Amino acid sequence: MILREGNKINIQGSVAIDNVVAMTAQGIALLKGGRLLVDFSEVEEVDSSIVSMLLEWLREANRLGCQLHFVNMSESLQSLIQLYGVSEFFLFEGTSKNT
Repeated sequence: MILREGNKINIQGSVAIDNVVAMTAQGIALLKGGRLLVDFSEVEEVDSSIVSMLLEWLREANRLGCQLHFVNMSESLQSLIQLYGVSEFFLFEGTSKNT
């Protein structure tokens, strides 16, 4: 589930191949405004499909003139982003989670 509270987008639960298309669409629908924080503190599990979701969000945010900042991203997710060689597209803030 993805919720927006003010300028903060909260991702909750798992993001995996079986729900990534719906989660991508949910997130894109919330991309309005200038600077948005995307909070991963309530994410329980991810697989590599989350990287494609986040890249799609970044493309759409760029098209809409939004800037996404990522907070509380797990070390494993940050590692996936580095593995795919796309970390230069992400603005990270705050500390990472150890999951």
